[in-house]
Amino acid sequence: MDRPLRSELAVHWGLDPDTVFLNHGSFGATPLAIREEQRRWQDRMEHEPVAFLDGEGLEQMTAARQALASMLSCDADDLALVDNATSAVNTVLRSLTFEPGDELLVPDHAYQACRNALDFVAQRWGATVVTVAIPFPVAGPETVIDAVMEAVTERTVLAMIDTVTSPTGLRMPFEDLVARLEGASVQVLLDAAHGIGMVPLALDELGASYTTSNCHKWLCAPKGSAFLHVRKDRQHAIHPLTISHGANVPLDGTTRFRHEFDWTGTRDPSAHCALPATIDHVGGLVEGGWPAIMERNRSLVLKGRSILCEALGIEPPCPESMVASIATLILPLGDEEEVHPHLQDPLKNVLKSTYGIQVPVWTWASPRGRFIRISAQLYNSEEEYRYLAWALKQALT
Repeated sequence: MDRPLRSELAVHWGLDPDTVFLNHGSFGATPLAIREEQRRWQDRMEHEPVAFLDGEGLEQMTAARQALASMLSCDADDLALVDNATSAVNTVLRSLTFEPGDELLVPDHAYQACRNALDFVAQRWGATVVTVAIPFPVAGPETVIDAVMEAVTERTVLAMIDTVTSPTGLRMPFEDLVARLEGASVQVLLDAAHGIGMVPLALDELGASYTTSNCHKWLCAPKGSAFLHVRKDRQHAIHPLTISHGANVPLDGTTRFRHEFDWTGTRDPSAHCALPATIDHVGGLVEGGWPAIMERNRSLVLKGRSILCEALGIEPPCPESMVASIATLILPLGDEEEVHPHLQDPLKNVLKSTYGIQVPVWTWASPRGRFIRISAQLYNSEEEYRYLAWALKQALT
């Protein structure tokens, strides 16, 4: 079967023409125009580093937070610009204090790096991590809500919940979960790594204590751009991982939270400086802007999931309402069923080396299974999923 063509919008990206790229979900992909925008900011910084980092750079970081706030329906002053969602999760968890016996709730579909941070902090304070088993396949959102809320006890103080799970690609009923958990006086740390640009987020209305999202994924911003949103009543307790000048400089009309996160030492701020242009540029690629992009990607990944299920004779593991822009399917366990999730599954290597397909394949202990996860971004086409289905049939027989 011939290699498939990408969509007509693929010209805006500089992806390898020899790769069928179906893994936007791991690290995203930045359009050519935004890569140029980032380089422009880097050039401005290096033209006069002191003037930039002490002046224009800080002003542009403010503009970046304002652009994000408009998209997220929140106060820009409640946003901190960080490198990635994992850093933000660590920032929150390592700022908080816990008591021995406190319970920290997390579904078993959580991203392992963030789960590791939860385990680390729990061990430090003598708290207990309560893992909520979510079935996969799953019948629907109510199954998730019931499982999580049934695990809440009088000792539950925090819950880490995903917007969309990384290993299983489930669009979680996070809006309902946040409302119920916060209503039960449980602080919610919303891991929205798969969030901005993928699902609608209205943070003030949502009401989670803490929310983080990667801008380099579905927003298609440069790598190393993410945000942490902290509700105003929680900001006094949250400090950056790097304590710097912001801890004691005069407030000068702003908050300690703002000062501490605005300067954590010398770093390249160009990825964040490019955020306003990213939001405008990518949002302008499709009529209807970001809502239309989210719906287009969701429709495409559902089509791709349907193509794979039909070709492989398998059933979708969740209803369509629990799919956003990534979808995970369960593959038969083979001789490699004990492959660690951090090691390359042999099937992933075959798909890349033999068929030129970049798509994640992994095994997971809980929920138990061997999974393949597809992504849909503006540059993808229906033909690419048909080609993947054909390649899988060859590789699995």
